[in-house]
Amino acid sequence: MNALSPISIYALGGLCEVGKNTYCFESDTGLIIVDAGVLFPEAGLPGVNYVIPDYTKLRNSRQKVRALFITHGHEDHIGGIPFLIQNLYIPIIYASKLAAAMIRNKLEDMHIKESTRIVEIDSNSVINVDQFKVTFFRVTHSIPDSFGICIDTPQGRIVHTGDFKIDLTPVGQEMEINKISRLGDEGVDLLLSDSTNAEIEGYTPSEKSVVRAIRELFDETQGRFILSTFSSNLSRIQQVAEVAVENNRKIVIVGRSMESAVSIARDYGYLKIPDSAIIDVSEINKYKPVELCILCTGSQGEPMAALSKMANGEHKSISIIPGDTVILSSSAIPGNGVMIEKLVNLLVRRGADVITNSIYFSVHASGHPSKQELRLMLKLTRPKYFMPIHGEYRMLKEHGRIAESLGMAKENIFIMDNGDSLVLFNHKISAGPHYQADAIYIDGNDINGIGSPVIKDRAILKDDGLIAVFVGIDSRTNKIIVPLEIKTKGYIYQSNKDLEQIKYIANKALLESLSKPNVTFADIKKTIKLNVSHFVIKKTERNPMIIPVIMDQNYVDISK
Repeated sequence: MNALSPISIYALGGLCEVGKNTYCFESDTGLIIVDAGVLFPEAGLPGVNYVIPDYTKLRNSRQKVRALFITHGHEDHIGGIPFLIQNLYIPIIYASKLAAAMIRNKLEDMHIKESTRIVEIDSNSVINVDQFKVTFFRVTHSIPDSFGICIDTPQGRIVHTGDFKIDLTPVGQEMEINKISRLGDEGVDLLLSDSTNAEIEGYTPSEKSVVRAIRELFDETQGRFILSTFSSNLSRIQQVAEVAVENNRKIVIVGRSMESAVSIARDYGYLKIPDSAIIDVSEINKYKPVELCILCTGSQGEPMAALSKMANGEHKSISIIPGDTVILSSSAIPGNGVMIEKLVNLLVRRGADVITNSIYFSVHASGHPSKQELRLMLKLTRPKYFMPIHGEYRMLKEHGRIAESLGMAKENIFIMDNGDSLVLFNHKISAGPHYQADAIYIDGNDINGIGSPVIKDRAILKDDGLIAVFVGIDSRTNKIIVPLEIKTKGYIYQSNKDLEQIKYIANKALLESLSKPNVTFADIKKTIKLNVSHFVIKKTERNPMIIPVIMDQNYVDISK
């Protein structure tokens, strides 16, 4: 080990956003990564399946990458792994038993066969990688086998909480508060801590508080009981399943990701649901509505998720019918509010009673810490320096204020953005360089992704439409041989006269371009676009995409 090597700390995702958590710790000789998540697209990202970090920095440092450590099995922490390991070689992934099973299933599902070892860890594991000694402490969250991570280096100690809440009556194993306190007693140089609920005062309700509302709703529901939550919220699924069994309702699992998560969790003993309680979706017509409990994905209003398909009558086996009670057992991810409202209205129109989390029905308990839990974590660890993580900017900022209110010096609190870095050297922190950390948009399973310009083009097409200008020319003589035509898609015009004006302006721009010596196709297209765009913006205050299509008889036979 080189004791003179500083440690660089930076995030490629997870800062100023809720998702794609990817945190990096780099020395002169090695680099380890904590989590590799995705961010699910908002309504304003048409055609996008996932958003992942830009892995350019990691590719440029590929010779130093030693291992990936996973805190827990939620998609915003493991969903990016298939894309990451196709971008660069990850020698080994350390994850809990459940998270490891979910990762293996994800890689198999995407037909990825890269030679990455997956090694299971528990709270007693000690991993030595390059200059990093990595240990673990169990935390409570909305999925079993969740861990925080302690990283000891020659330059100081870093503690990463992972996602957590301090739940004293958890569903599952207890949080190792004593181990966290011991780390604080020994000394923590830098704390990275979950900020998702930093704006909420008090304590996050216990997961067990949800079961009371669930039982009450089961008693009142005479039709089908349909509950939608995140597929990996296994603690919630366990509680609902237990109440369904008590009420003699058969359980139907709907949605590919939920089917997969439930199957894995049952195989490994994290979900205890009798085989006799679960039926296939094809069997629902054999039972009365009052005998059914349907668990499905889609609580965020995602158009392709099971609940949206059921509400739209597009699901092959289930449609929403009058008398159904639909519970959305989750909180809205920032940016998804419009989609959720649209889904709720559609469900109600179909005749369903829709229950969302409220003061009347506590059908969701967050898996993240509110202010009192954040204060307690800071008190337990007593770090010299603090870097809030996992949250939008306002959440990070508020978490920083919480630390300052507990006596931490303002200059020791770092509100960072993706790509910003800190340098730990001799137990002191200073600001480091900024690295490239853009968002990459995944359309399908293409690991190359698409950039912001493509997303911008899609937004223009969605909002303002398209005007295509077709013309055929002879480039040898600069003469028009096929008259100019205008075609539109999604562009709203008041009359054919408007189209004639556009055609006149485009034709005039074309003739002006062809009259110039040594004119290029790029020059012609640019002139047409500028002139048509200027007219359309002035006329309609819209800015559609303008696409000139110039066909040259010397390269393409346009006579057919």
